[in-house]
Amino acid sequence: MRIVVTGAAGFIGRMVVEALASADTVILDGATRRVSAILAIDIAAEPLAQLAEGRARVHPLAGGLLDTPVLDRIISDAPDLVIHLAAVVSGQAEADWDLGMSVNLQGTLALIEACRRMARPPVFIFSSSVAVFSCAANDTITEDTLPAPRSSYGTQKLMGELLVRDATRRGIIRGRSLRFPTISIRPGAPNRAASSFASGILREPLAGLPATLPVGRDLRLHLASPDKALEYTLRACALEQAALGADTTLTLPGIAVTVGGMIDTLARIAGDDVAARITPEPDRAIETIVTSWPGEILCPRARALGFEPNTGIAALIEEHRRRMERAA
Repeated sequence: MRIVVTGAAGFIGRMVVEALASADTVILDGATRRVSAILAIDIAAEPLAQLAEGRARVHPLAGGLLDTPVLDRIISDAPDLVIHLAAVVSGQAEADWDLGMSVNLQGTLALIEACRRMARPPVFIFSSSVAVFSCAANDTITEDTLPAPRSSYGTQKLMGELLVRDATRRGIIRGRSLRFPTISIRPGAPNRAASSFASGILREPLAGLPATLPVGRDLRLHLASPDKALEYTLRACALEQAALGADTTLTLPGIAVTVGGMIDTLARIAGDDVAARITPEPDRAIETIVTSWPGEILCPRARALGFEPNTGIAALIEEHRRRMERAA
């Protein structure tokens, strides 16, 4: 089985490639398949090369999805599985319309067009986001709530979902769009995602660094950990297409927690001195985006298909601390 992973140098992409490269077999569309090769694609050449180092089945390919050589290589590889994670994050997509549309929408369309030229439709995992939703006052919604994004990023992701659904209907791909919760605690440095603070207010204090809080303590977030994101991705690969029916989009479960609850749990686990490294610095632009996101999403369909959330915010913190210990 041949696999393509886009956005492979990103933190979830790296986890996915590492997991697939270390496994002799994976379950794809209900059947156990042997992994023969992984084409790892990203615009970041150096991290991509590092990811491939020592992994014979991982073949790095630096470039974007609008680059003809990249698309030609994907078509010639004729993968059985495409995991599409490449994206411009929310804050950056809001600041730069052209970049967000190019990467998040046109890149997705180009990748689907490449699949259209293959003899067999691959399983196609599209990384979407709960940013497709909006609601008043950070409310609780269900997975059946109609999307109504209030950001360019959420809009681009919703358009990608619709492309995946139609391409699946037409037999071009076997699509599964995953609306991921906000992922916390993300490893590495802060990025331009509007939700970046959801990792920063925990990650930086645990590393002995100061952190800023751009939103109020009462804001609720729908969260999942990095390990859970990997689990969700592999679970989506394993699903039989018939289990999805005509609705190829899945809203994934998360834990609902307030920002204040996150900080209080950090203090309980790591100490008040650690939590004291967080300084409130209100940011109206970030607040405008994230307060329109739901504070909780009820996901009975996804849970019935085997997607189960983390047990609580303490589990997310402990997972990150274990990752820090392994990296030390």
